Amino acid sequence: MDLQKFLEKIFDKVSKNISRLFVKNSTLRQKIEFICRCNSNKAPIRFLMSCLIAKIDKPTIDIRKPYTEIEGNDTYSGRFYDERFIESFVRKYKLPCNSITAYLTPAFRNIDRILTKEIALVGRPKEVYTYTIEILNEIYQEKEIAEDILQEIIRLLLIIKREDEKRMGLLVENLKQLQDSIPLSSEQIVILLNQHLQCKNSSRLPVLIVTAAYKTLEILIGEKPKQLQAHNAADKQTGSIGDIEIVSMNDKNIVTCYEIKDKRVTKNDIDLAIEKLNNKKQKIDNYIFITTDLIESEILDYANTLYDKSGVEFAVLDCIGFIRHFLHFFHRLRNKFLDIYQQLVIDELTSSVPQSLKEAFLSLRQVTESDH
Repeated sequence: MDLQKFLEKIFDKVSKNISRLFVKNSTLRQKIEFICRCNSNKAPIRFLMSCLIAKIDKPTIDIRKPYTEIEGNDTYSGRFYDERFIESFVRKYKLPCNSITAYLTPAFRNIDRILTKEIALVGRPKEVYTYTIEILNEIYQEKEIAEDILQEIIRLLLIIKREDEKRMGLLVENLKQLQDSIPLSSEQIVILLNQHLQCKNSSRLPVLIVTAAYKTLEILIGEKPKQLQAHNAADKQTGSIGDIEIVSMNDKNIVTCYEIKDKRVTKNDIDLAIEKLNNKKQKIDNYIFITTDLIESEILDYANTLYDKSGVEFAVLDCIGFIRHFLHFFHRLRNKFLDIYQQLVIDELTSSVPQSLKEAFLSLRQVTESDH
């Protein structure tokens, strides 16, 4: 079976009639919806989808055995199905799920036992794991059909996505009505960004702030940021040097790399960056750390010693200080920057920037524009 074509087929089927229920049991349907709507933990959705697509592909497997470490001939690699089929499907349609495999999350890592109802996976909220295992066992006992459960999950994810888009659309429209007035000052934008950074789950935002700055200037300076990698994706997996790679628009060579930290930058962080550049034999001009934490003077002193040794200039900058200087230096482009940042936030996968964080920015900006 061509699973990619199969997923496209059922997506088309579900999206054409989103009100159709694929699971008759209302109690089970409520449990599926709880998993899909759990904003604090999205890993069980992808885990469950990977198990379901594996069962559809190979009906003889035991759906409760998604790890090859489990004994028996009816085991399978759930991670294979997750990364090979579910990941690209979720990304293509921007479904509200994690962007990385569920099998690297603590609860689903290194399991060597059958996922019976007696197994208690550790994580919060407890219900998402309990319900996930219950659903696997319902299918194992042939009380439910894997394809029906998968279609119901896709249906609910589409409903949630459309609800989110509708709320976002209203917030954006409300903002547009306020933007005929004088643009926000540079300092007002800095305060707005700082408020957004103080929100929960904001670790991706500094990446978007720096990216927005370069997108604002790319024609002017002849440099632009490469396509961002998924949040939490390791450099070893992606082949990237840093979180943001700036390339020359003429020859596409990387000229500057940014590494974003939500903690203090250490000497070890800088040494690892040097090692990474040496291993890749990559010649760049700048390697810049952006942090939202304090910067120790000895770290600045250490970074300053490396140019003569490596030919690469290392710098450690404060995130807010960086963007404050940028906005004042390119004062006439400040509103363009803010609009680009807003769009980057909106377009980011919800696994990187949760829906609540997207709506928080639009609400904060609306309040700021209203008070202005």
